[in-house]
Formats: sequence, structure tokens, C-alpha cells
Amino acid sequence: LLDGGLEDPTINRNYLQRAANSVERMIHIVEDLQSITMLEAGELELEYDRFDVVALTRDILDSLEMRATEKKIDLILKHAPDEQVFVYADRQRIRQVITNLITNSIRYGKEGGETKIRYNDTGLKVIAEVADTGIGIPDKFLPRIFERFYRVDKGRSREQGGTGLGLAIVKHIVEAHRQTISVMSTEGVGSVFTFTLQKS
Repeated sequence: LLDGGLEDPTINRNYLQRAANSVERMIHIVEDLQSITMLEAGELELEYDRFDVVALTRDILDSLEMRATEKKIDLILKHAPDEQVFVYADRQRIRQVITNLITNSIRYGKEGGETKIRYNDTGLKVIAEVADTGIGIPDKFLPRIFERFYRVDKGRSREQGGTGLGLAIVKHIVEAHRQTISVMSTEGVGSVFTFTLQKS
């Protein structure tokens, strides 16, 4: 742009959009690095609260609906409109966990597929499940899927965006709540991420 492209209307908007996208990506990387650093150092202070995780999920799905529609992916919450599931956790951090998992399911989902979210009350805990019909993860990569910057398909991951820190952050947040997270996946079929929450 400085070399003359700014005055050329056929390229200036295109290059400015690229620059804006790059800046936005850098902001996400810095924010994610800050989060992962705090989490790994044990400096994250959780603000526990009692809240309805189903209502929280509906709010998250509303915010991601446009992105899912672009890929023709259905977001399905397996709960009745008036159903409530109360947990005791840090609302904003659990929002981050659910958002990251659903965003990944859209990012790596197949066009025309779906993502289903459900919460099961076991009496002592609430088990959260995010299941998609995406590209799946080969068995050999599953043990490393929660490592920072680890990507199963580096080329495709770069095209899809993201920082490579999302699942590492998810795992750290869940473990900071003294809960567990796991994944089951079949290549070409989809993945199911499951984590626990303290029931309230």
C-alpha cells in the first residue's frame, strides 16, 4: 500500500482487509497466549457462581449461529426450552470452554453436518458433551490433541484459522475446576468431547 497500492482502488481495499484480518488474528494469538500462560502458572483465579449451563449454552449458540449457517451446520441443544441444569463454576471460563469446543466443531465440521450439545445430570456431577459430524481425529493423534500449538492437519488448520491454543486452554480451564475432559473420535465420522462440571 505504501508503495503506491493505496491509490489503486482495484487492490487497496483487498490489501486493507488482509491487514485487518492479520491484526485480528494477532490479537487472538496474544489473548490466547496470555490465557495459557496464566493457566499454566496457576495464576488464574476462578470466580465460582451458580448458573444454568443450558441457558449459557443457548446464548453461545445464538452468537455462533451465523458462522454455523455459513457452513450449513446445524447446532442442536438436546434440551427442552424450559429445561435447566445448574452447575457451580466460573461462568465466564466455562463460556470460554463451550465456545471453543463448538467453534472447533464448526471449523472442522463437514458442510451439511451437525453439532449436538447435551448435559447429563449424574446426581453428583454434570457431564457435558459436544458431539460433531466433522472430519474426526486419527487415533494416533488423540493423545496429543490438548497440547498447545498441536495441530492434526497443519495445512488445513492454518486455512481454517485459530491459534492452536484453544484445546489446551479448554483442558487447563476444566482442570482448574478440578474436573476432567476427554475426547473420542473416529476419522471421517466425527468427534465427541466430554467434560465434567460440579453440580449445584
